[in-house]
Amino acid sequence: MAFVVNDHKNVVVLSDRVYHAQATLRWSLPLASSGGAVSETRSHSFCPRVSAVPGGEGSETPGGCQGSGRRSAANWRRMAFSESRPEAAEVEQDEGAGGEPDLIAKANSLQTFSESEEVRSLLLGLGSAGAAEPAHSEIISQKFTVIMDKYQEQPHLLDPHLEWMLNILLEIVRNEHSPSSLVHLAFKFLYLISKVRGYKYFLRLFPHEVVDLQPVLNLLSQQDPKDCDTWETRYILLLWLSMTCLLPFDMARLDGNNSTQAGQSRTPTMDRILNVAKSYLTVSDKARDAAAVLVSKFVTRPDVKEKRLPDFLDWVLTSLSKASQTMEGMVVIDGMLQALAQLFKHGKRDDFLPFAPTVLKCLDERNIPECNHTILRKLGIKLIQRLGLTFLKPKIAKWRYQRGSRSLALNLQMAGQAASSISSIQKMESRTDDDDDDEYDIPGEIENIVEQLLFGLKDKDTIVRWSAAKGIGRVTGRLPKELADDVVGSVLEYFSFQETDTAWHGGCLALAELGRRGLLLPSRLPDVVPVILKALTFDEKRGACSVGSNVRDAACYVCWAFARAYDPQEMKPFVNQIASSLVITAVFDRNVNCRRAASAAFQENVGRQGTFPHGIEILTAADYFAVGNRTKCFLNISIYIVGFPEYTQPLIDHLIQKKFNHWDCAIRELTAKTLHNLTPHAPEYMANIALPRLLPLATGIDLNTRHGAVLACAEIVYALYKMAVENNRPVTDYINENTLESLKNIHRKLYNCQLYRGFGGAFMRPAVCCFIERMSLSKLPLKNDPIIGEWQWLIDDSLKSIHHFTSTTKQKTKFQDAVISALTALCNEYYQTAQGTADPEVQNKLVDKYISELQRSEEMTRCGYSLALGALPKFMLNGKLHQVLEGLQRVTWITVKDTTFAEARRDALKAIAQVCKTVGVHEGGPCDQVICRSNVSQIYNSLLDCLNDYTTDSRGDIGAWVREAAMTSLMELTILLVQTQPQLISPDNCRQMMCYLAQLSAEKIDRFRAHAGSVFLRILHFDNPVVPHVPHREELENIFPRSEFETLNWSAPSQAFPPITKLLGLPTYQYRVLLGLTVSVGGLTESTVRYSAQSLFDYLKTIHNDLEAMNKFCRVLIQIFKDNIHNDRVSIPMLKMLDQMLANGCFDIFIGDESHFYAKELLTLCKEEIRKSKDVQKLRASISVFCGLIQFQGEIRKNVLFQLLLLLCYPFPTIRKTTASQLYEMLLTYDDVIDAEVLDEVMASLSDNNWDVDLPTVRAQRNHLCDLMGVPKPVIATKQHTGVL
Repeated sequence: MAFVVNDHKNVVVLSDRVYHAQATLRWSLPLASSGGAVSETRSHSFCPRVSAVPGGEGSETPGGCQGSGRRSAANWRRMAFSESRPEAAEVEQDEGAGGEPDLIAKANSLQTFSESEEVRSLLLGLGSAGAAEPAHSEIISQKFTVIMDKYQEQPHLLDPHLEWMLNILLEIVRNEHSPSSLVHLAFKFLYLISKVRGYKYFLRLFPHEVVDLQPVLNLLSQQDPKDCDTWETRYILLLWLSMTCLLPFDMARLDGNNSTQAGQSRTPTMDRILNVAKSYLTVSDKARDAAAVLVSKFVTRPDVKEKRLPDFLDWVLTSLSKASQTMEGMVVIDGMLQALAQLFKHGKRDDFLPFAPTVLKCLDERNIPECNHTILRKLGIKLIQRLGLTFLKPKIAKWRYQRGSRSLALNLQMAGQAASSISSIQKMESRTDDDDDDEYDIPGEIENIVEQLLFGLKDKDTIVRWSAAKGIGRVTGRLPKELADDVVGSVLEYFSFQETDTAWHGGCLALAELGRRGLLLPSRLPDVVPVILKALTFDEKRGACSVGSNVRDAACYVCWAFARAYDPQEMKPFVNQIASSLVITAVFDRNVNCRRAASAAFQENVGRQGTFPHGIEILTAADYFAVGNRTKCFLNISIYIVGFPEYTQPLIDHLIQKKFNHWDCAIRELTAKTLHNLTPHAPEYMANIALPRLLPLATGIDLNTRHGAVLACAEIVYALYKMAVENNRPVTDYINENTLESLKNIHRKLYNCQLYRGFGGAFMRPAVCCFIERMSLSKLPLKNDPIIGEWQWLIDDSLKSIHHFTSTTKQKTKFQDAVISALTALCNEYYQTAQGTADPEVQNKLVDKYISELQRSEEMTRCGYSLALGALPKFMLNGKLHQVLEGLQRVTWITVKDTTFAEARRDALKAIAQVCKTVGVHEGGPCDQVICRSNVSQIYNSLLDCLNDYTTDSRGDIGAWVREAAMTSLMELTILLVQTQPQLISPDNCRQMMCYLAQLSAEKIDRFRAHAGSVFLRILHFDNPVVPHVPHREELENIFPRSEFETLNWSAPSQAFPPITKLLGLPTYQYRVLLGLTVSVGGLTESTVRYSAQSLFDYLKTIHNDLEAMNKFCRVLIQIFKDNIHNDRVSIPMLKMLDQMLANGCFDIFIGDESHFYAKELLTLCKEEIRKSKDVQKLRASISVFCGLIQFQGEIRKNVLFQLLLLLCYPFPTIRKTTASQLYEMLLTYDDVIDAEVLDEVMASLSDNNWDVDLPTVRAQRNHLCDLMGVPKPVIATKQHTGVL
């Protein structure tokens, strides 16, 4: 896997695949700092471009890299490390199983430019008529942009097609008949291609004959530099001009006769180009970058350099000096700095050396490093290093370290062999040839330049530090050995804890750059390696977060660079330290980018050095992707790695020294769990060294340290107990008397110092509860010890005051779980007698207190004590079951004062199910000890009643939490009874349960519908044994076959509603299913309404001609309406559903029967529902229903018309307008409602009259309609009769 480097094409050949240097070398972009300055760059990838040659000079593109700047995942996995962003540096989503989402794009999936024909047709179509139209050109431009953007990561695939694309577009540009808009569009396409492929490569393909110079120059002169819509045109023209100006002829020869016909002198071409370049160096768009490129190519020509270089530099320095601090001034400074940097980069040293002191003096006077603009500081550093390279002779230092062979295969073959056997590796540390340094004087300006570069390493922005680090490497490579060593010493001074994180980061970048260039001699490694190891764990807390992830990432970069730069024999003394530190960072770092960086650095060292202990085995477990999940790293990968003796103690020491007191609570908790897992690998070390070191810290003053130490002590003790059990030894063999006493005193010291109060209490209470749980599970000999009562006090007090220490649902759940787990473990270990019963005194006191606390006025207190009762072991509930169940059932009741206590009701339901599972079932047993025939119905009734909890408040449908808990509890209770005493399940209880579940499976909220559906199918298909008394079991199994139990997605309305609607054909389920469908069909969510309504209508089509079935359906529908009259949760969706059913002709079978009950009762119910209503939504829905009922003949039609005309005078103007509008539409639909002779006049009155005016006027208009339609006029109610009119 050796590298083959081609400087001219800037590509790296790795095995049989070709990658651009940008994509291959991830380390060309170090981790961004928290300064956030990267966002100020003007390119797409925001990264400086650097060559692939280790130790090479490299080249930067102003404003960041373009084209190949985006890196592929395959390359990152090989040798590259992730780029971090400030906003994501400290955030990670890998708690739980999912891990953080992988933001790395799938790479190397494209093989060819597959859209070439589509692009060809797009480009050829530009010349067609209409292509220059704004709308059409926007569509074409968007298509072309989408296609090009696909190749940002693999731009080399475009190479075979660039020439014909360029020719097509240039043909449009050269065509004199092309409209200007089309020409600008062609240049925009050229810019898009150059953006993807990179202008340096694309520029070579532009025509650059003598005949091209004047047309390009003339076209550029015609452009308006202030036109913000055509900046791409100016950008490409400037780049094109930079190619054409390289003609190998003197510019004077292109002028010919320099006189015009009028006898006036014509401006020479040389001056025209310079004037154009000068004008565009001060614009505010991207053309400024192209102008700098033009300057670097044109001014360095021999003829131009001789005649115009001094004047041009004088103009640049004058502009730079006079530029103001305004935004316009910053633009001018940017252009001048770019021009100077490009000139000193591409010009010959001898030509520019005389001007270098003047430029440096101007820069010092301008004081660029103090500027607030990141790009200007970066350009300033870039120019400074170019000046340094100009002052120094372009000579490669012979004293530099050269590793020689860099073959991975050779390294692996030679691993472990003596140095004498490695004949292909040559080291040149300090040659003493006679012509070693060719003594020459170092200019005095170099000290100033090195000082500024060193200062740049501390800049607040990453791109500036990175540029300074490259400058340090380049300049140091031309210094004598002694001076270079002084530079290294100055860089090492930055690794002090008095310095900021930016200094550490810059120092790491500089060391890596020096190392990979061979400028960091092996004799300096003893000084360098220790500071790099410190940088690998650098983490400073600032406010609520920390800084240092960029430092750790850069330190990994240093390790990566050293692996490639040094011979294994040079690195051998430091192998164990570096290997352990990289493994620690790869496994235990909080930031995913740093973990991946460390993993890649470790992989590089394994391949390049071949001396890392157990390198291949560790890489297999901790590769680039495996370390993406933080929880997996801490709890799984670390266990594997700690099995290797070389890494055991370093990993444990790191956790004890750095991680247990980490500022992030999640890291402290993971650290404690990891220490538990690692204890079996070093039990003696944990018991005799780690635990005594942590115990004093558990009661210290620092909250993070105190919290982490308590958790760590708890987990270590529990792990030691497990080992004692495995070895048939008592736990006291590992924990001596002093340690036991210290463990007991933790709670007392915390209590005496009042450390359970305030902000710290939110952390310490759950931590000490976890500690109590672990101590109890470890069976420490503390029975009848006073500390047990003190621990119980903490548990009780925490249950009572949860609301004081938590604010979010996640915090409440976490707090409760810790307290409840502690209570269960404490009871099981210390409240149980030798006979397996509870201590009566403790039992009575504890249970009675918890039951009394259930009626507290604070909701979270009820939640805590409910769950606590549910967590009590069986011996604690023996003889108290009736009291416990009665107390929990009272919590589930909805009363006026606790209507909104939905979370308390939810937790009480969970507790009821848990208590039932704990005490067990016995049909004839005592009701105070087990679930039996005398109390099972009461439990079922309590759970079923909670399925009707539809409480709402500002949070929404909070009753859904209760319904969800009730469904789960019913399922658990039913399965418990089926597996023990199935005869206790009565037919009535089973029927109610299945009907309620069917209703909830047809309701509108996806999450709870899915839960109800899964519970319904779980009970239906449970076969161990089957649940008895399920109504219509055979029909249900046909509708819901067992094969769909796992595949049916109840959350998707398109899958859930078709099968559940079929239950309307089963009499037992019809009422409940139709009730659930009513809420869904009349809901607000478009997908839910569409699929539920379609399923309902499909069912009605099957019974459309069955009069008996339709009568049954209508009776059920009417009954639901009656049962929920004035219940807006059901009545408003009911009205909306009825409107859809009437509009779809679902009741056509009843239209001819004037005496049918359905229409009359429906009209009566609708009138009752809207009586005295002020709900606009309900009134509008009722108007639609009334208009639908007009299709029924006879007396019902007259009553409907009367009701509609009554609503025409409703107090709300919006209701009057809605009524008039829908009445108008109804008369258009049903032409037999009124006589044809008056139809036109009625329609005109409804449409022309203003129904927003005052009521007396509206009433007169309405009464006129009554006369025309033959409907009695409504009479205004007297005062004793309240009414609408």
